[in-house]
Amino acid sequence: MVTEGEPTDLAKVLHLLVLSFSWGMQVWVSFIAGVVLRRRVTLHTFGLVQSKLFPVYFHCLLGSNFVILALYAVYHPRELLDWHQSVQMSLYFVAVITAGLNAQWFGPSTTEVMVQLREVEEEHGLGNQIGQGSQKDAYAKLKQQDPKYRALKGTFGRYHGLSALCNLTGFICTTTNLVYTALNLATI
Repeated sequence: MVTEGEPTDLAKVLHLLVLSFSWGMQVWVSFIAGVVLRRRVTLHTFGLVQSKLFPVYFHCLLGSNFVILALYAVYHPRELLDWHQSVQMSLYFVAVITAGLNAQWFGPSTTEVMVQLREVEEEHGLGNQIGQGSQKDAYAKLKQQDPKYRALKGTFGRYHGLSALCNLTGFICTTTNLVYTALNLATI
C-alpha cells in the first residue's frame, strides 16, 4: 500500500529536533570538545575520557540517525521518491551505517588498542604530560626501539583513521540533509 501522506506537525518537529540534535552533537564532539580537552589534560586522561565518551556518542548518533531515517521513510515511500528525495534518503542511510560501524566496530577496537598503547607508554614514563610536544622525541624513540609499540601505533592509526573517516562521512551526510531540509521545510 503506497500512499504519500502528509507528516503531522509532531512528526515534522521530531524530525527537525532529532536532526538538529544529531548535527549539534557531531559538531561538539568532533570539532570542539576534543580540541579543548586535548590542550588541558594529560594524554592518558584524554584517552580515558574519549574511551568513556565515544561509546555513548556513537550509540546516541546511531539511534538519532535511525530515528531520522525512519521518520523520513514513513512519509516518503520508496516508490514515490523523486531524485532529490532519493539522494536525501541515501544520505540518511549512509549516516546510519557509518554511526553503526563506529558504535559496533571501530570505536571499541580503537579503545582496545589505545589501552594497550597506554600500558606500554606508562612502562616508559610517558603519557602524563599535556599533549605530546614536550616528549615527542621519547615517543619517537620508543616507537623505533619497541616493535610491539610500533605495531600497536600502526593498528591504532588505522582504526582511529577509519573511525574518523566514518565520523566525517556521517557529519557530511547530516550537514547536507540539514541544509536540504532547511531549504525545503515544506517537504519534511
